[in-house]
Amino acid sequence: MSGQSDAEWAKAAAPYVGCAFLGGIALDSRSRDAARGMRKRDREEFLPDDPIEFIRTQLEALEDVPIRAGINVRSSAVEPIQEAAVACASAGAILEVNAHCRQEEMCAIGCGESLLRNTDRLCEYVSVAAETGATVSVKVRTEVDGVDLPETARQVAAAGVDVVHVDAMDSEPVVGAVVDTLEAGTDATVGRRPVVVANNGVRDRETVREYLGYGADAVSVGRPSDDPEVLSRVREAVVKWFENGTAD
Repeated sequence: MSGQSDAEWAKAAAPYVGCAFLGGIALDSRSRDAARGMRKRDREEFLPDDPIEFIRTQLEALEDVPIRAGINVRSSAVEPIQEAAVACASAGAILEVNAHCRQEEMCAIGCGESLLRNTDRLCEYVSVAAETGATVSVKVRTEVDGVDLPETARQVAAAGVDVVHVDAMDSEPVVGAVVDTLEAGTDATVGRRPVVVANNGVRDRETVREYLGYGADAVSVGRPSDDPEVLSRVREAVVKWFENGTAD
C-alpha cells in the first residue's frame, strides 16, 4: 500500500480498525532516490518535499479520528529515523521501521528487508527511535534467505521495540515461532513482551483464526484495506475471537 496509505485512507478505515500504518515514507536522500527509481517502474510512492513535515501534517489530519496512527519509514541513515520518531512521539503515533520492503532499489542501499540481514543496524534504528519516547514497531517478513526471524525478533525486542509486525508470506507458522521466542525472552520483571501483529492474506474469519491461534495479538489487512466488506469481516472475526476464544 506504499504511496496509497495516507490520512484519507486511514479515515475511511477508521470505523473498522484500531490502528492504521501510513507510508512508507522515504526519509533520506538515498531512500528518496530509490523511491524515484521505483516510481519509474510505475510503483506508487510518497515523495513530499519535506518528509518530516509531511508526517506531521498527516498525523495532524488524524487528530480527531478515533484511531491509533503509525508511520512506516525507510531510511539508509539513522538521523532521519530519530526525527521521524520525535514527530510520532509528539502526536502519540507509532514509528514503524521498514525492514520489509523487497524492492531492489531499497535493498541496494540497506533499506527494507536488507535490514533483516544486518540486525545490528536494525537494532540501532529501533534504539534511536525508542529513546525519543515513541512507540516503535518493526515491519518484517518471513522467507528471507539466511534470516532467523524469531531470533531477529528477540534482538529487536532487546533493543526496545514495542511491536513486531510480521508479513507471514506463505510461512504462517513462523508467526507462532516469533511469539514463542518473544514469550521465552520476556523477563516478568520488565513487563509484557512486544505486541505481535500478523499480516498477509488477512481477509476473513479463517485467516483471523489461524493467525490469532498462533498467538498473534492482532492482525493487519494489506491490499484490500480500502474494501469495507473485507474490513467488516475481519473486525467481526477479531471481536468474536477476543470475546469467545474463536472467530466463529
